[in-house]
Amino acid sequence: MPGSSISDPGGTFLNPVYPKSFPDPFVLKHGGTYYAYSTGFAPDGTVFGIITSPDLVNWQEVGGAMQPLESAPPFYWAPEVAYDNGKFYLYYSCGNETLMHIRVAVSDRPDGGFEDAGRELTSEQFAIDAHVFVDTDGSKYMFYATDFLTHTHVGTGTVVDRMKNWFELEGDPAPVTRARFDWQVYDPDRKEKGGVRWYTVEGPSVITRKGKYFEMFSGGNWQDTSYGVSFAVSDKILSGHEWAQACDGAGVLPVLRTIPDSVVGPGHNCIVRGVNNRELYCVYHRWTAEGRVMAIDRMDFAGDRIFVIGATDTPQIAPYQPAISDLSDGRSTKSRLSTGDWKVSAEGCTGSASGRCELTYDVCENFLAEFGVRSGSWNGAEPAFGFRLSGLPGESWEFALLPATRTGSVSVLTPISPKASNPFYLPLDLLLSTSHTIRVEVSKSFAEISIESTSFRFRSPVSFAVTAFTLFTRNTSASFAALQVTEGFEDLFENDLSNWTIKGDHSRQPRVSEGEVAFASEREASIENGSLMEHAEFAANMRMTAAGEGKIGIQLKNKDGNTVFSFGGGNGELFVDHGNGSGLVVFPVGDVDLAQYHQFRVIKLGERVIAMFDEKTIYDDEVAAGPSRLSIFCRNSSCAAEMARATAI
Repeated sequence: MPGSSISDPGGTFLNPVYPKSFPDPFVLKHGGTYYAYSTGFAPDGTVFGIITSPDLVNWQEVGGAMQPLESAPPFYWAPEVAYDNGKFYLYYSCGNETLMHIRVAVSDRPDGGFEDAGRELTSEQFAIDAHVFVDTDGSKYMFYATDFLTHTHVGTGTVVDRMKNWFELEGDPAPVTRARFDWQVYDPDRKEKGGVRWYTVEGPSVITRKGKYFEMFSGGNWQDTSYGVSFAVSDKILSGHEWAQACDGAGVLPVLRTIPDSVVGPGHNCIVRGVNNRELYCVYHRWTAEGRVMAIDRMDFAGDRIFVIGATDTPQIAPYQPAISDLSDGRSTKSRLSTGDWKVSAEGCTGSASGRCELTYDVCENFLAEFGVRSGSWNGAEPAFGFRLSGLPGESWEFALLPATRTGSVSVLTPISPKASNPFYLPLDLLLSTSHTIRVEVSKSFAEISIESTSFRFRSPVSFAVTAFTLFTRNTSASFAALQVTEGFEDLFENDLSNWTIKGDHSRQPRVSEGEVAFASEREASIENGSLMEHAEFAANMRMTAAGEGKIGIQLKNKDGNTVFSFGGGNGELFVDHGNGSGLVVFPVGDVDLAQYHQFRVIKLGERVIAMFDEKTIYDDEVAAGPSRLSIFCRNSSCAAEMARATAI
C-alpha cells in the first residue's frame, strides 16, 4: 500500500532501544526523565547498572546503583525502584541462586547513591523479582516470585503481601499466579531439583484499570525461546484465590513471545507511561548476541484484555511528544505569560517567597498535564501554590495547596457567581517540602487531580471552556518542574456523557452503566467528542451487543461535520471508508469475535492515516487533509464502548 514505511512528526525507533546487555529492565519515570535499572554488575564494579533517557528511545549510561554487600553474594537480580516523599527505594534479590532473598536500598536520588537498609524482607528460601504496587487508596503491596513445591505444577509462581511500610512486609504472602499451562515449563527434567518437571512463572508487574487489577508476568525458561509474557486479572488484590490467567499457550498465546528468525525469548517486563503521559509502554528484554537487551513496545487494553504491539523488529512510531514540555534541565519557560519574580534552575522554576508569581500556557478544552511541585519558604499571609484553569474573562477555577495549614482549596470564579472556595485536607503522610508529581486531567466539563503514590484523588466540575493553564505561587518559594501538557482526552465511561454530542438516529439513547456506554440504531447513530486535531491518534474499545449484519467503529469528522474516514467491523470483516465516494475497502477477518471488546485505532498524520485493529496494522494510506475529531458509530446494530481516546501528536 502507499505509505508503507512509517514516518511521523516524532520520528521512529527500532528495537532494541538499548542494544547492550541489560537483563530484567525496570524503568522509572521521575521528573520528566526515565531511569532504567538492570540485573547484575555495572562496569565500575557497583551493582545494578543505570541508564537514563528523555524519551524511552535514546539512552545514556550513568553507572551503578549501589556498592555490593559486604557479605559478597554472587548474584544481584531484578531491581525495581519506587519513589515517595523525596526518597527512592530500590528493591532487589540477592544470594547464591539457590538461596535468594529480597532486600531494599535507599537513596535521595534516582541515578545512584543507594545504600542497603540492612533488612531482608522475605523469609522464603527463594524469593526474587520484587515489584511494589501502590493502590489508589495509598496502600502498598509487594508482588514477588517464590517456589511452590507441593503445587500441582511444581515450580516458581508469584505471590502478593501487604507492606507495613517501605521496609517491612506483613509476612502473609498469598498466591497470585502459579503455573497451570505447558507453555510455562522451565525444564521437563530439572536435575538440580531432583529431576522434577519444573514450571516457572515470575517477573510480576501490576497495573490497575477501571477497578480491576492486572498482573503481567513471564513464564517458561528465561534462557531460551520458551520465555514469554502473559497476564492475569482480579477484582481484588487480596481476593482469596489466584488471579485468572488469560493465556493458555494453545488457544490464546502469550502477549509477548518468540518470533522465529526475529525475536528470541522476550520477557521480564515492566509498564511505564510514554513521554506524553498518556500511552503505555511494555519494557522487556530479549536475546541477541550481546545477551539480554532492552526493548519497548506500545501496550494497551481492550476491555479486560491486555495487548502489546510487539515484539517488534521493524521501525515503529516513536513515543508521542507532549504539546508543552517545560521547566526542566534549566530551560527557560515557554509560557505565553510570565509575571512575578521566577528563578529558573536545573531543579525547575521557583517563585519568589514574597508576592505573586504566575506562568500561563495556552491549552485546548481537553488536555492532560503533569508537573512536579514542592513547597519552599514563605513570607507573608496565606502562602499558597498550585494551578488555575481560565476561560473567558472573569472565568477561572483554582486548585491551591496551603503549606502553612497543610490543607488545600478549590476556588471558582465566574461572571454570574462570586468566588467560592471549598477546602480539603491533604494526606497525613504527604510531605509538601519534597517533590511530588501532580496529574491533572481536564475534559471539557470537569477536572480530575491526583498526586502520585498517595490516596489523593479529586474530581470537580468546570463550567466553562478552558483556554489557559496557569502555575502560580503566592507568598511562597514553591518550585515547579517537568511540566508536560498533552492535548486530547481519554474517557473510560465511568461517569456521564456530558462531554459528548449525540447524533444520528438512535433507537436506544446512549447511556453509561458499569463502565461502558451502550447505544443502538436501526440506521446509523454516533456520539462525538473532542477538539479538531490535524496530527492525532483516535481510538475506541468497542463490542457488538447483538448479533446481526450491522457495523460498529470510529469515524473522523471534519470541521463541517462531514466524515472523512471510517474504520470499523461487522459480519466477519473489517473495513475502511474514506467518505469521498471511493467506497469500502474490506478485509475479511472471520475468526474475530466482535461480541468481545476490540480496539479500533486510527493514527492521522496530516494526509496519512494508519488504521489498527488491536495490535495489527490493517490499513496505511492517504486521506483528505485537515483537522478531525472523534466519532463512535453503529449502523443497524447495538454496541457498547468502554474507552474512547483522542491524543494530539
